[in-house]
Amino acid sequence: MATLQLASWATNLQYANLTSDVLLAANKSFYNWAGCAIGGFASQPAPQIALNSTLGPFSGPATSSILGANGSISHSFADAQIAAFVNGIASHVDDYDDTHLETIIHPAGPVASALLAIAEAYGPVTGQDFMTAFVAGVETECKLGLSVWPQHYDVGWHITSTTGSIGAAVAVSKLLSLDKNHTAQAIGIASTQVIGMQAFFGSDTKSFHIGRAAQSGMLAALLAKNGYTSASDALEAKYGWLHVVSTRENATAYFDQLGREWEIKKNTFKPYPCGIVMHPTIDGAIQLANEISGRSSTIENVKSVELRVNPEVLVLTGKSSPQTGLEGKFSIYHAAAIGLLYGEATPSQFTDEVVKNSTVVTLRRKVNVTIDDGVPTDAAYVMLQFDDGTKLEKHVEHVKGSMENPLTDEELKKKFMEQVTLAIGPDRAQRAYDTFTQAEQLEDIGKIRGMY
Repeated sequence: MATLQLASWATNLQYANLTSDVLLAANKSFYNWAGCAIGGFASQPAPQIALNSTLGPFSGPATSSILGANGSISHSFADAQIAAFVNGIASHVDDYDDTHLETIIHPAGPVASALLAIAEAYGPVTGQDFMTAFVAGVETECKLGLSVWPQHYDVGWHITSTTGSIGAAVAVSKLLSLDKNHTAQAIGIASTQVIGMQAFFGSDTKSFHIGRAAQSGMLAALLAKNGYTSASDALEAKYGWLHVVSTRENATAYFDQLGREWEIKKNTFKPYPCGIVMHPTIDGAIQLANEISGRSSTIENVKSVELRVNPEVLVLTGKSSPQTGLEGKFSIYHAAAIGLLYGEATPSQFTDEVVKNSTVVTLRRKVNVTIDDGVPTDAAYVMLQFDDGTKLEKHVEHVKGSMENPLTDEELKKKFMEQVTLAIGPDRAQRAYDTFTQAEQLEDIGKIRGMY
């Protein structure tokens, strides 16, 4: 009875059950999400299109904040469903969010976007209660993802949103103190709203998946709270979520680990705002760019760029001729080119302008990709061949941001500050950092938007 097992665990979870390392991981995941949501709102048009399209005369009372909105009060707050939707889109639109590497789930987006909107609308909610619910939602997503991995992803589902709606439902149910049976109904209502396919990677609709997952999970919990019924075996039934979305189902094994093996401790943070399988190539390209700066040969003398990478790289990021910044986030060719030309990969290198830059396009066309099953997903080989016949090569064994080579606290802060400063200025960015990193200590997390 996977559905009831999950609901029972989430209902019984207490703040006291969360060890210091779990809480540390939760806090990092939450403030990294906030930085992405604030920065993402201003950096891409999708979040603002979503807000302008949904905020109107049919909206409910403006109870919840749009984290990155920096204009009028009327566009800084919305009803809880719209806020969850827009913040979810904003947090994912730059592809800069957290990653559970075993499943490639970006867990914070759907869960945090739904939770904060509900905490603002239904508060007061303490930071401790909020973090407990947040952990419950993240563990739900990742355990579900492991249960159906990799077949679920390989067939084309966007696993962040397909698990995200259920994670958001569990988190909001926990925050609203629903009992086991009502939480089980919420899981069912969320599971039937499965959303997200990989065909939309490189478009605005990819981030729509995360916003809708947050919104769907929230709606599921609110409906269940008021007596809306579902199926108590929604996950494990013959025609339930687990069997419909995957040819593999192993929920029992992973749900038995709940509360013992914490997936949130395995959450990682991106150093580059793009598809994570491209990161090792970017690492290698940046290292080579730094090495070239001290040599007589230059990028202009490069005859070809030879990559040897894991097969998933071309499956997920094989766009050879991207035309937009969003498409560039899923182009291994663009990734290699910008790493070599700019010596960095920030949101500024994934714009329409840079994607169409003639120098970038010329170098991109020199990139050749060879796939190799023996290359792990966090590794890559990058080799430059110059016109004079000389070669330079880098082997990235563990990419920056991986479990073996994680971002430091200083690097996480730098990432947060760079994104948020561009959106709301340096003074407010510092206040936002101070506030979100201390969210667990707040008496009412629903007031967090007014603190920066």
